[in-house]
Amino acid sequence: MRYLAIPLIVLLAFRLGIGAAQAHAFLDHAEPRVGNTVKSAPRIVSLWFTQNLEAAFCTIDVLDASGARMNAGNALVDGADRKLLRVPVKSLPAGTYTVRWHVLSVDTHTADGNFTFRVDP
Repeated sequence: MRYLAIPLIVLLAFRLGIGAAQAHAFLDHAEPRVGNTVKSAPRIVSLWFTQNLEAAFCTIDVLDASGARMNAGNALVDGADRKLLRVPVKSLPAGTYTVRWHVLSVDTHTADGNFTFRVDP
């Protein structure tokens, strides 16, 4: 019985270590929603993550179909909810937009990604 406990403890320690190594801030949800079509253009694009963010190292770019940046200001982490990153955007005409983001979570891991949404009044 004692010999079975040692591999079990080693396996458990290994699994716990893997979980800690994979701790990144993942995109939880966004507004406009990922891949969604909206009737009216948003004035702000909001992204919620699974971990608190380091404000100085987080960005969002909203790009039109030609790659032009549609941001009307810089991305900011919300003071009351440090998992929320927002960026104001210019008036968006009908079309498809790409949201590119890069974040640094408080555990010092970086993550990035992108998604699209469509404005179709």
